[in-house]
Amino acid sequence: MGALIDTACGFAAATITMGVLASHYSVNFFRPAVAKRFIAQGKILKLGKRQIFCRAEIYGDGVTDERLLASGETILIVGP
Repeated sequence: MGALIDTACGFAAATITMGVLASHYSVNFFRPAVAKRFIAQGKILKLGKRQIFCRAEIYGDGVTDERLLASGETILIVGP
């Protein structure tokens, strides 16, 4: 889950700038990650000069609906 959150936030930041490095990330787990496939949605919360704050949510497709499994936030540093 941590890798999915890091990747989703990295791709969200890559839509604005290239070459970002993660300086911090946190993960919140809400339920066991039991699903046939996982869907990661990342978005930029705040775009600063040197830092980009992002959030991602991980969903798992169940039999009848998609359930929120985990979420997390990252702080990304704009690289050289």
